Amino acid sequence: MRTDSPKPLRADAVRNIEKIVRAARDVYAELGPDAPLDEIARRAGVGIATLFRRFPDKAALLRAVLDQQFTQDVLPVIDRGLADEDPRRGLTVVLEAALASAADEHHVLTAARNAGVLSAEVSARFFDALDPLVARGQQAGVIRGDLVPDDLKRIMSMLVSVLWTMEPAEEGWRRYVALVMDGLSPAAASPLPHPAPPLLRRPQG
Repeated sequence: MRTDSPKPLRADAVRNIEKIVRAARDVYAELGPDAPLDEIARRAGVGIATLFRRFPDKAALLRAVLDQQFTQDVLPVIDRGLADEDPRRGLTVVLEAALASAADEHHVLTAARNAGVLSAEVSARFFDALDPLVARGQQAGVIRGDLVPDDLKRIMSMLVSVLWTMEPAEEGWRRYVALVMDGLSPAAASPLPHPAPPLLRRPQG
């Protein structure tokens, strides 16, 4: 049995991938969730065949865009949140960064949702990074102790859903982040009536 590792991409291939992903973010922002792939290729300065060689379908390109968006816009803020001496403030700035990124690129999220790309696997990196932030807040007594990871996943889904009801650029979503953070405070918190039900894994497509 062969166990050869895949050959590393050549430098020009890596550059093309970066140009395509960057162009995709720009084109979706300008033209909306139905932006054509040939315009993305044109803006990246590559042929459509090159785009499909690197990303065999629209879903693969959208996954790469979401990964870059998370890596550039959210991951550095998570590091700062973990270093913040106030765990509640650290969690708040991370939620705000995630919503700000989603608002800035809501056309990408719409395209990803339409393509069935917004799966548990795509969001796993974000929620895995949130777990230690929540644990710090609970240990410090500033986040209610009965919050479980599935609760936060649903809460984040609710926060993202408000973007479809407003002009994202107006930052009205910040009101709902503030309301959620008040709800996560132990002060005057009512007991939760039921255990968190398991998350449904809905079929894609």
